[in-house]
This record gives sequence, structure tokens and C-alpha cells, in this order.
Amino acid sequence: MISGRMADRLFGGLARSAAILTLVLLLAIMGSLIVGAWPAIAEYGLGFLTSSVWDPVQNRYGGLVMIYGTLATSAIALIIAVPVSFGIALFLTELSPAWLKRPLGTAIELLAAVPSIVYGMWGLMVFGPVLATYVQQPLQNLLTGVPYLGAFVSGPPVGIGILSAGIILAIMIIPFIASVMRDVFEVTPALLKESAYGLGSTTWEVVWKVVLPYTKTGVLGGVMLGLGRALGETMAVTFVIGNMNQLNSLSVFEAANSITSALANEFAEAGEGLHQASLIYLGLVLFFITFVVLACSKVLLNRLQKNEGARS
Repeated sequence: MISGRMADRLFGGLARSAAILTLVLLLAIMGSLIVGAWPAIAEYGLGFLTSSVWDPVQNRYGGLVMIYGTLATSAIALIIAVPVSFGIALFLTELSPAWLKRPLGTAIELLAAVPSIVYGMWGLMVFGPVLATYVQQPLQNLLTGVPYLGAFVSGPPVGIGILSAGIILAIMIIPFIASVMRDVFEVTPALLKESAYGLGSTTWEVVWKVVLPYTKTGVLGGVMLGLGRALGETMAVTFVIGNMNQLNSLSVFEAANSITSALANEFAEAGEGLHQASLIYLGLVLFFITFVVLACSKVLLNRLQKNEGARS
């Protein structure tokens, strides 16, 4: 029988080992990516990030189109998903009747269980044509000849491109962000909310001035979870982004490519050499983008906490 002190030491050692193992695995993944991408790094250097040329025939590669497609679709997904998720969480925790909370919450969570390839097929066969017919074509008719705005909605009206991929990603990450927001909203002490209501605050004031400050860590974590899901999504984006390795314009309806879809489409057929190394270089760039996003969120959270301490 292990004594209490020995059990604590054993538990502490196991927990420490798990943390160290995670760090070692992270460093090992980074190291393997660097080794695999080294021929492309040596050949192109940081110029790989600013070149839009991707020509396997002439063995010339640049990752700008894929990087832009990844960042643009993820940004569109967040712009749509965050306010929608906030509204869902607010309704479920503050406004929904009791009989509707459980079935509605379960239905939203079930969206996360839908395979990504199903979202991609639905986006290609159903959502894409609807977007082209009822959104893209009317916008193009309205904005044709208008400086900047006309170019912003240009492109063949087929419903496949950056905007379509961004909207599909938004639909996919809404269940994650909304579920986290709902859970953290529910852990706000009822005494705080009831005190605010007793002082005459409206529902919006209670959420904005009481619930959000109390749960900002969890809310930010939910947003980062959704962003990580959007950055790493593969099959759904591959179906609807167009998979074009050219950047003809900055139109949201223009077909483009993303890092994950490029890897999915080309890695199996890429021969050893610059082509394979360039694809691994793209994977390293995606790894770095994810790391930077998480680091920035941590810095933002620390700054919020410092500001809160300064006010108090």
C-alpha cells in the first residue's frame, strides 16, 4: 500500500512526465518539419512566403496563394462565427425558455459531429449554387464599374471561392465556440447577475458588464478553439475553395487555395525533391501561424488581466 506522501510524489512525477512528453513531441514535430522542408528553405528562404508562383512542371514554388487563402477563409469564418456564437450562447443562458434549452443546445452540439466531408459536399452541391445565384450575381450587377468594390466581388459566378469556404468554415466552428461560450456563461455566479438585475440593469448590460468580464478567459479560449479548427480544416475547404494556385485578384469570390487543401491534393503525388519539400514548408508555415495566433491570444489575455488589476 502506497503512503499518501509517496502517492503525491508518484502523481506529481507522472504529471510532470506528461507535460515534458508533450513538449518533446511538439519539438519533435517541429524538427521533422524543418528537416523535411530544408531543401525548399535552402532554395527559397523567406522569399517562399512572398512568391505566388506554384509550378510543379518547372519546379518553382511559392506559398503566398495558400497562405493568403488560409488566412482569408479563417478570418471570414471568425467574423461570421463569433457574433453568431455569442448570440446563441446569450440566448441559451439568458433568454431561452427552460423547455427549449436542452433540445436547442443538443442540436447545436450535434453540428460538430457532422463529418467535414459532408459539409464540403453540401457546400459544393447546394450552398455554392445558392451563393452564386442569390448573392454573387446581384452584387456583381450592382457594383459593376464601381472602383474597388467592383473588383472585390469579381470572378466567375459559380459559388466557389474564398467567401464560400469561409462561410462553410463558419458553420463548422459555430458549435465549438457557442458550446464553450454557453458553458462559461453558465458558471457565472447567479448572485452577480441577480445583483445587477436588482440594480435595474438590462439583460445586455448584465452580459456585457458582468458575464463577459467574469468569463473572458473562457470566451477567448472558445474563439481560439474555433480559429484552430478553421486553420486546420482540410476536406470541406478543398471542396469549395476552388484549388487554384493563382492569385488573380483580391475578390472574395475568386477561386484560391489553402495550405491544408494543397497538402491534401498534392502530397500523395509529389515526388521527392523541391515539390515535396515545398509542401512540407507549407505545413511548417501553418504550424508557425497557429503558434503565433495562440501566442497573441495569450498576450492579449495577460494584457486584459493587467488592465483589470490596474482598474481595481
